[in-house]
Amino acid sequence: MEESSFWIKAVQLIAAFGLLVIVHEFGHYIFARMFGIRVEKFYIFFDPWFSLFKYKPKKKPGTENKATWRDTEYGLGWLPLGGYCKISGMIDESMDTEQMKQPVQPWEFRAKPAWQRLLVMIAGVVFNFILAIVIYAGIAYTWGDRYIQFGDAEYGMKFYSETAKQIGFRDGDIMVSADGEKLDASDFGYATQKILEAKQVVVLREGKPVAIDIPSNSLLAVSNELRDHEDRIFMDYRFPVVVKDVVAGQAAIDAGLKAGDRIVGIDSVRTETWDVFSAALAQRLDKDIMLTYERGGKEYTTKLHTSESGKIGVMLTPIDELFKTQTIKYNIFQSIPRGIEIGVDKLTSYVGQMKYIFTKEGAQSLGGFGAIGDMFPAEWSWYQFWFITAFISVALAFMNILPIPALDGGHVVFVLYEMITGRQPSQKVMERSTMIGLGLLILLLFYANANDIYRFFIK
Repeated sequence: MEESSFWIKAVQLIAAFGLLVIVHEFGHYIFARMFGIRVEKFYIFFDPWFSLFKYKPKKKPGTENKATWRDTEYGLGWLPLGGYCKISGMIDESMDTEQMKQPVQPWEFRAKPAWQRLLVMIAGVVFNFILAIVIYAGIAYTWGDRYIQFGDAEYGMKFYSETAKQIGFRDGDIMVSADGEKLDASDFGYATQKILEAKQVVVLREGKPVAIDIPSNSLLAVSNELRDHEDRIFMDYRFPVVVKDVVAGQAAIDAGLKAGDRIVGIDSVRTETWDVFSAALAQRLDKDIMLTYERGGKEYTTKLHTSESGKIGVMLTPIDELFKTQTIKYNIFQSIPRGIEIGVDKLTSYVGQMKYIFTKEGAQSLGGFGAIGDMFPAEWSWYQFWFITAFISVALAFMNILPIPALDGGHVVFVLYEMITGRQPSQKVMERSTMIGLGLLILLLFYANANDIYRFFIK
């Protein structure tokens, strides 16, 4: 990676992370203040040993027994690994056990009813998700939604549904019309529904129109198939495999691949499109392969070794950069529900992918700050910056609500236990659980960042 690219990615990472920390901790802060809970510190980034900036307002006379904004020390730490909001009377990562030995004060977290403490604890997660929705809505308003018309996708469609193949669709078909009406890809889901509800669909196959008769029960058959196979979709665009960037420390960069190269073959298999390429790669895990690629109108072959999960270390050019796109514009009122829709879709998708973390390949692919920073483009793009920031905000919200002591979700579990049973867990249980949870998080952070070091500098 060039030095300039590294710094552009680093600045984007720090800016995004700083924004997410501010919003997350402000959620805790504002709800604590609403309920009259004293907040001792509000810090962006961590401040072990020293801080870059700090400000503590002077307390007004007569407010000694009240919680006000002047109780808080506001600061900027130097270690950009997160931030914190230190709330009086609460067992958190600060492990201020001495404070917990003192008599309960009316402005402390532990003095408040359980429902108020619950809202304080979930506020950070809620604010992160709301931020993601606001960003997605802003993206919809500013840039709109880009989509590819069926006729502009020159490689046609890939049909993942077995029912689609039984009906008569073939990979590479370009969708034209349903019952004589031209198909519009601006609403992909609705277009799919129209195809399955039609009596006849016309496609272009090898440049010639082909009429396909659709059985009357096709929509129900496909719905049942997709319900039974949650990882399957009806169809998607086929697109060429064009390298956007190569990942440091992985096979592609050592094999000489560069941005702009188009991969067209693996061993003796021609891989003109991604679906063929990914299927061929899935059969060659942890193996030496001969990769054929195009550069400047000529074909070249290079040898490389795939990873155990079938990775070769390339980032692909997004499909909307390969084909002509259309844009759906949203006004300010339309952009809000669109932002909610995207936010929910991203959260659902992220939760669904979490199951892979518990596999061997998923654990090996786990990344730290280096991997997160590498998500950002090497050249500044406001669209990409905001889109990636919103996604990280969704991921941060989900990760924080996991029921792990030291995370917000761990505190939520303690409060819910109290609300259900009518009694609080003992202070000793909460302290030890928090220490264990904190230890696990440190180990996970170390492991994830060690993976980055191995990928970028050793492998």
